[in-house]
Amino acid sequence: MERSKSIFGNEMPSGVYRKAVRSKNKYVRKYGDDSNRDYPVKLEKNKYIGDSLGVRNVLVGNLEQNAHYCAEDKLPALEWDTENGIIVGNIRMGFGHYRISMAIASAAKAMGYTPYWMDLNSYKETTCTKVIGAQNDLYSLGSRLSKNALFNKMVWEPMNYEGFRALSYNAADQKNAELMAAVYRNIPKDIPVVGTHVWPAQAAIHAGMKNVVNAIPDNWPMALHYAEGAVHAIQCRNAYQGYSICNGMMKKKVCKPMPEDSLVYTGHYIDHELVANIETDCAMRIARKKNGKPMRFLLTIGGAGAQKEIFAAIIKYLIPYIRDNKAALYVNVGDYKNVWDALLAEIPAMKELATEHMGDWTATESFAKEALDPEAEVNGIHGFWHENIFEAVYCTNLLMRSADVLVTKPSELAFYPIPKLFIRRVGKHEMWGAIHSAEMGEGTLECRDIPHTLQMVEQFLNTGLLENMCEAIVTNKSIGLYDGAYKVVELAMGMKNGRD
Repeated sequence: MERSKSIFGNEMPSGVYRKAVRSKNKYVRKYGDDSNRDYPVKLEKNKYIGDSLGVRNVLVGNLEQNAHYCAEDKLPALEWDTENGIIVGNIRMGFGHYRISMAIASAAKAMGYTPYWMDLNSYKETTCTKVIGAQNDLYSLGSRLSKNALFNKMVWEPMNYEGFRALSYNAADQKNAELMAAVYRNIPKDIPVVGTHVWPAQAAIHAGMKNVVNAIPDNWPMALHYAEGAVHAIQCRNAYQGYSICNGMMKKKVCKPMPEDSLVYTGHYIDHELVANIETDCAMRIARKKNGKPMRFLLTIGGAGAQKEIFAAIIKYLIPYIRDNKAALYVNVGDYKNVWDALLAEIPAMKELATEHMGDWTATESFAKEALDPEAEVNGIHGFWHENIFEAVYCTNLLMRSADVLVTKPSELAFYPIPKLFIRRVGKHEMWGAIHSAEMGEGTLECRDIPHTLQMVEQFLNTGLLENMCEAIVTNKSIGLYDGAYKVVELAMGMKNGRD
């Protein structure tokens, strides 16, 4: 089916279609067209999260190039679990889509299924990965340039808010996704696929995969996220109408709506380990505040550096509180050790307070486990860095349970069941994550500048804000707000079993 000419029955103007074709042809000229390639496929246990999340890697193409997943000590190849297997299709674009994928994999494992990890941005010899890599590089560049106020106002925020909203943007994406389908050629077609980014979902549909769920990450309705032919899952009810009627996606024109059975509200995509322990973890947070223990702030810092100055300001502000044992810091810099080094250079006072947990996953796991002990004393600043992307991302999840406040931009982490302080967004579409979280009572308003950010830090330290958010999180769990990952897995497996 030609998915760039008509999107949910909304006919694209001929100029939009021609532009989509030109976009695809540009990539063909640059990277080639491997649509007829017969890439080999191999399954291996993921060395890093294979035990904790039950994940198996799907390796495609030149298997020796997949060092991204398996280190020099190769793990034994596995066979497909065609009865209980489920593919989590993703890309690395920042940490967000990996984090959502881990939540889906965690839920699948807890429900007795076998999650397969299929990262379309890791198959280096394929046109698929080359196209995704090129677009990822552009997005990363835009994120970095967004530090410039004029660029952010004139280019970045409009693109992330209205540019990605247009059905014409989806038409080009669908055409480009035709170049990604080859990686699915030798995948069993009945195994369900959950795409945690739209491209793995679109590519799966183009490749003839029969049971595809498109887990939409954002609650600002954008045509960017459509993968027609898949069932779409959303995390927030306030986005349902916008997605269902393609609201504003052809400017003032009233669009034809999505088929009713193509869009399902699921709730937030959260790891089983976090959901199962919500009541215990929130009770511990309240007890620490009541007993005058240091309040534990978890800072998650990406590599683009768009918000480094905000994190530096928070650390400087908290140092007197840390010295007085009124606050403690977890700082996860992911796989960007240069960010940690830059912070140490900018804030010399950190050095005397810092304990480094650098590259030792076993030590990180031990620290996270010990910090959950009700009698544990956590003081000072603890820095975390891991070279491997899986450990770099999952580190935040491990630390989250024993942390009191998560400090983050309102992206995918906006939906996690922990009190949250939202710093300035990167892209206007992210503001709706903060709005939703504040409405649900488990996150702050978005703090758009450093003075307001520091004001909110003070509110956590000296008012009942933390306790109120913990109570809201427990209430939200009781209404199923954090059950989205389970429901996505149920949806995907139900599609398969319905066909049987």
